[in-house]
Amino acid sequence: MQLLALGLNHQTAPLAIREQLAFPADHLRPALRALAGLGPVREAAIISTCNRTEVYCAASDPGAVAGWLAGHHRLPADRIQPYLYELPRERAVSHAFRVASGLDSMVLGEAQILGQMKQAVREAEEAGTLGTVLHQLFQRTFSVAKEVRTRTEIGASSVSMAAAAVRVAERIFPDVAGQAVLFVGAGEMIELCAAHFCARSPRQVTFANRTVERGREVAERFGARSISLNELPDHLAGHDIVISCTASPLPILGKGMLERALKVRRHRPMLVVDLAVPRDVEPEAAALDDVFLYTVDDLGRIVQEGRDNRQAAVSEAEAIIDRGVVDFMHWLGTREVVPTIRALRDQAERTRRHELERAAKALARGDDPQAVLEALSQGLTNKFLHAPTHALHAAEDAERDQLVTLLGRLYAIPRE
Repeated sequence: MQLLALGLNHQTAPLAIREQLAFPADHLRPALRALAGLGPVREAAIISTCNRTEVYCAASDPGAVAGWLAGHHRLPADRIQPYLYELPRERAVSHAFRVASGLDSMVLGEAQILGQMKQAVREAEEAGTLGTVLHQLFQRTFSVAKEVRTRTEIGASSVSMAAAAVRVAERIFPDVAGQAVLFVGAGEMIELCAAHFCARSPRQVTFANRTVERGREVAERFGARSISLNELPDHLAGHDIVISCTASPLPILGKGMLERALKVRRHRPMLVVDLAVPRDVEPEAAALDDVFLYTVDDLGRIVQEGRDNRQAAVSEAEAIIDRGVVDFMHWLGTREVVPTIRALRDQAERTRRHELERAAKALARGDDPQAVLEALSQGLTNKFLHAPTHALHAAEDAERDQLVTLLGRLYAIPRE
């Protein structure tokens, strides 16, 4: 079995590709069970966010995982292959540590990815696909991430996606306080955005959500009103800023809906920020003259500002991660020799039982106990030493010295 991380992210694939490989939350467990049902795959976990889709697994045939990922999403393999990275063994470990620590994020040092990875582990546990290797990998991943965040300044002065959305709004409108803001969705990202925007005291805040009760619950926390998604077309025109992030597999805001809203608004500008993957807003809406459409990738370019100032923290974090990788690979190495140790012990046990049975029969015949014990000890000694002695006699000249050194280490034999 080989440890493998396979996937794509905001650095290797555009949004149009990432959204095709995203896993809705309610599809994760069935997908994990299907993946683990493949013969070559023993353990599996899937991380799916707006910036990445990654599969972590223990598999005997890594190539089967890429084929499964394409097939699950009904895409030809050559369609996604140029965007995929396949990271085996220690490269997979290092990648997991970097992702959890925020070093591989669009927002350097952001903490949200750690919670998303922990949720992915819970999903794998519930699906029954988190075995010993992945369990240990993620426990060490979370430990390394905690050390990085407590011992370095990796998260200092970082600009979150929510803060970047506010920056964009402040570039387009003179004052956020004078605008009406509509939040579509009620998940964690929407709550983060709402906290940033509501700190500017907009004149009106509305939440639209598929589940009315959840939308009302979030709206009450921010002193806002709530509507259902079905009411969205009737209320869209009354808002200047729209922030959308849902788990819908299809766009919620179409170009036609936005066109109708702009007519009602008499073509006053509207900022639309789409943080969803797959996208909530039809890409064609960007062609509308009075719509300023920003995707998660557009905001990513904004959050890069100030990244260079934290390169010293990145170097410190990388050193912590490197040490963590060495420790984990040592543990994994000990796991890999377990079958050999088990086979060695089984063979020794068979030898012990065979010699013990011979001794018991000799005692039953009335043989001298001292002679029986002597024969037992000699029999065990000869059997245990037969394999290394035979290997030494049969060794070629080139390998004999290496074998002598190895046996000396195994049996603690001082060499003259």
